[in-house]
Amino acid sequence: MFLPGYSTIDRRSRVAVKYDINGLNWLVRVDLCTIFMQILIKKGKIMNVTYQSTRSNGKKLTASQAILQGIALDGGLFVPDHIPLFLRSFSDLKAMSYQQVAFEVMKLYLSDFSEAELKGCIEKAYDGKFSDPAIAPLKEAGGVYYLELFHGKTIAFKDMALSILPHLMSVSAKKNDLQEEIVILTATSGDTGKAALAGFASVPGIKIIVFYPKDGVSLIQERQMVTQTGDNTHVVAIKGNFDDAQTAVKHIFGNEGMRKRLRERGYIFSSANSINIGRLIPQITYYFYAYCELLRRGKISAGEKINFAVPTGNFGNILAAYYAKEMGLPIEKLVCASNENKVLYDFFQSGIYDKNRDFVLTSSPSMDILVSSNLERLIYHIADNDPEKCKDLMQNLTKEGQYAITSLMKEKLKDFAGGFASEADTVNAIKRVYEKSGYVIDPHTAVADFVYQKHFALDNTKTVIVSTASPYKFLKSVVTALEKESAELDEFALIDRLNHLSKIKIPAAIEELKTAAIRHKTVCEIEDMPRVVEDFLG
Repeated sequence: MFLPGYSTIDRRSRVAVKYDINGLNWLVRVDLCTIFMQILIKKGKIMNVTYQSTRSNGKKLTASQAILQGIALDGGLFVPDHIPLFLRSFSDLKAMSYQQVAFEVMKLYLSDFSEAELKGCIEKAYDGKFSDPAIAPLKEAGGVYYLELFHGKTIAFKDMALSILPHLMSVSAKKNDLQEEIVILTATSGDTGKAALAGFASVPGIKIIVFYPKDGVSLIQERQMVTQTGDNTHVVAIKGNFDDAQTAVKHIFGNEGMRKRLRERGYIFSSANSINIGRLIPQITYYFYAYCELLRRGKISAGEKINFAVPTGNFGNILAAYYAKEMGLPIEKLVCASNENKVLYDFFQSGIYDKNRDFVLTSSPSMDILVSSNLERLIYHIADNDPEKCKDLMQNLTKEGQYAITSLMKEKLKDFAGGFASEADTVNAIKRVYEKSGYVIDPHTAVADFVYQKHFALDNTKTVIVSTASPYKFLKSVVTALEKESAELDEFALIDRLNHLSKIKIPAAIEELKTAAIRHKTVCEIEDMPRVVEDFLG
């Protein structure tokens, strides 16, 4: 943490020096530090968080400006100029609701939002649209903890951030006296698309265009998107994979001529992908909430370290956990779980990021990614916040399809551990968890569960597996893992079969698909994506 006129304070020693002291001593240290920090805050010595690009030392933006812009004009991603220290003691935090924890975490990053503005956004986001009042309940099954992030409107973890992003963006537009209409451009590997569409549908002053890989998402994921209502929504299938869609969207953002033409017509671009810092910040909340839930249940003591196992594709979800750890949350390991597209696993093993490999379509399609955009933010941080070094590495990735980090940078990745699951491993994990506990998990969660069981189950450190989607989102993969004879059932028969096996109520998001009309039928080549955007905008 950076304090003008003071030495830099090590956020980790603030929490527990070497993380090897008992909970009582840890709390004493936190309380002393908290008192000291509160004095500094009152004296105006704590710097507000601002945002800058990972690729240049350009003008720093406020949180609201960064949220509106989405991606930096130089192609980089916005990062906080420092990671703020979390000051509240866990004895306070564990008595709070999800909404209250969200405010305590997010206010540290959204420095130019007033308390009323931020609380208003949180209240509108985390309300009755979530089927569980806990918002992100922690379930114990077979002695394992699963953080369920799929109780929102579209039954996937993207709802956790995309329920609040439209409200953050609307407030940001007012704060900056924005006159243009915002055009949200988003590439999706399955879940972001529907969550973004649901969040922004019919929001005044905003249009949203979602690109997804045709034949690269589950039938339920596709049906959720193409039946989306709202005159401001547009869904387009592309003849390519997610990386193709994501790269093309980034190129559109960087197309100065196109930006200028659309601005003259009253439009500006922004993003709902996790490249938008407004997507990433809300995700930090549920790591704090999960830790406090374990405290509430007496499963851990204050200051005790835990692991998080996160199924990872575009790296945003686990990057939020990294930020939580850097803020002072006692995390031992961030377990990066990959499917057969194991570009991240190989990176953490070797220090070389190499996308030059075959793209594999798996039963966990939201992780079928070879260019993990959010990794750029981590690269920036482990490069000592050096935008030139980060830019050079990203240019190598564009030109050669790979880059290698230095040994000093690799040394800073000790917080991360990894593993990967094959398709057979994923199927076996779904079946094993069900047979052991009756609990049903989706393929993405199964990837993380397999990696946990293979590498960390014998570790005494409590581990929370981040469960990113409802099993209803991936019906065929889940039901056939449980009973092969159901492989011939159609998608809607599988809904009833999963309901019978899991005893989990069929989510409203699935029920409504049975009668929903298909509204979006556009399919295009990758090179035609800019034209499709301009056509939709008239």
